[in-house]
Amino acid sequence: MYNMKSALSKIFSSRFTYMIIVGVIIFTLVEITSPININNTAQKYSIFLSIALTVLIWEGNLFLDRQFAKKFPWTSKPFLRIVLQVSSNIIYTTSLIYLGMKSYDMLFCEVASDTQKKFLGISLIIGSLVSLLLLTVEFGTQFFKEWKASLIEVERYKQESIEAQLEVLKGQINPHFLFNNLSVLSSLVYIDQDKAVEFINQFAKVYRYALECNSKELTELNDELEFIKSYIYLLEIRFGKNIQFNIDIDKKYHTAKLPPMALELLVENTIKHNEVSSSKPLQVHIHTGKVNYLTVTNNLQLRTHTENGTKLGLQNIKKRYRHYTELTVSVKKSDTKYTVEIPLLT
Repeated sequence: MYNMKSALSKIFSSRFTYMIIVGVIIFTLVEITSPININNTAQKYSIFLSIALTVLIWEGNLFLDRQFAKKFPWTSKPFLRIVLQVSSNIIYTTSLIYLGMKSYDMLFCEVASDTQKKFLGISLIIGSLVSLLLLTVEFGTQFFKEWKASLIEVERYKQESIEAQLEVLKGQINPHFLFNNLSVLSSLVYIDQDKAVEFINQFAKVYRYALECNSKELTELNDELEFIKSYIYLLEIRFGKNIQFNIDIDKKYHTAKLPPMALELLVENTIKHNEVSSSKPLQVHIHTGKVNYLTVTNNLQLRTHTENGTKLGLQNIKKRYRHYTELTVSVKKSDTKYTVEIPLLT
């Protein structure tokens, strides 16, 4: 607590030290260019007024900046932000300077009206220019921070995307996946050679898609559906009538985008965490009932023991979606159903 107070005290005193220095500089500039000769009392008041106006203008502009940052962030509305904020800052600054000079004139200046107007004009010009200079520095600082933050965010996304793609490949070539499908294939070779050939073809499509999408950040839903059909074929051969799939996709979403292998992960999770048997068939429904969302629903019949995960879970999908949209991945669970909704990017 003491360290925090000490740090805040340093920042506060440092900032106000700069304000006092700027206030004195403004006073000096006004005095040099002013047509009015003032006495010592008026001069002391002028220095105080200059510093007070500098503090009020500086702090007021920072407050306005924070308010505009909430409503008009640089990343979404930069031009509107500049126009509105510059206008507001100029109005605020000139109003303060005008009121300060008017009070000064009433207390200390008994000169001609034309001279007073000239003095007021000089004060307004100098104060506004200094205010604009400070505002420009503030804008430049914020732009630099935003730019630096965006670079960090891009690098973070690249790292997460690469990690996710590697985990997808690991998941597809893990020993369980290979062993289960090769066991099915060895049985098919003796029972139905034609079906074994088709199984090999669909098996190859699954791996081909996994390798091809490794370099993609997003893929079309239509491509993902073609892939998932091959994946489902392998599952149906393996589990028979113990697993049932129902796919109902509106054609208008076929060109929508989503992260590669996201749908496969959701289907894989339904099998990984639920019992699949003749007494308890697993029913998986893939559809687009909700606007701009792809939904995967299954009847909930949790296993006592689950397979080892691939470490590529829903959290990873959620992180990947955050780079593209404010829409969120939704998970809903009831006593009988488990539903996951992922955004479709249009």
